[in-house]
Amino acid sequence: MTAPADVTTPQTDEAAVLEHLLATRWSCRAYQDRPVPEATIDRLLTVAQRSASWCNTQPWQVVVTSGEGTERFREAMTNGARHNQPRFDFDAPAEYRGVYRDRRRASGWQLYQAVGVERGDREASSRQAFENFRFFGAPHVAIITTDAVHGVYGAVDTGLYVGTFLLAARSLGLGATPQAALASHSPLIREHFDIPADRKILVGISFGFADTDHPANNYRTARAPLNEVVTRVRQ
Repeated sequence: MTAPADVTTPQTDEAAVLEHLLATRWSCRAYQDRPVPEATIDRLLTVAQRSASWCNTQPWQVVVTSGEGTERFREAMTNGARHNQPRFDFDAPAEYRGVYRDRRRASGWQLYQAVGVERGDREASSRQAFENFRFFGAPHVAIITTDAVHGVYGAVDTGLYVGTFLLAARSLGLGATPQAALASHSPLIREHFDIPADRKILVGISFGFADTDHPANNYRTARAPLNEVVTRVRQ
């Protein structure tokens, strides 16, 4: 039997490549101001398009900004975030409990310590949080939407696309960070980009060339050991 044409014998340790991308990816929160070449963005989107989805439905759609498009959107988001209450298309988490709360706090404090925010300084922490709406200075933003009628599984498929997008960005030498903060102003985004009502805004992703000298990019989060997240059933 002849193998399908797209099946080849790996010439490298592909698991090691994937492990490297996962281990070296981080949520980039400071960017250089130089734009990413269009050819690189096209390659990023082409790689991300290979993401898995239920019955290959590919429910995601993506709006990508560059140049003045990013600057107009940045201005709209900063103004909107100052004057409007958050409104998600999807329900935000009601709360974080136990280990999830602990992990979230640990991640937040790593960021605050990196950028010099003292414990209890709410004004400084609010300023840092507001950087979400400036896209941390990124030259590009991707707004990721999913088909509303696909429900939770469409959101899961689109979440898989987000993960693939982040790894693709890392493989191309780019920084990126997924931002629920942007989706917290979904009505503004819908109006700004004329996104139809049958699309739900899942998340935004700021991306570009990382400013590796910025302190916000000089820490890394940990991952839970397997015995905290895996139950093995052997018999």
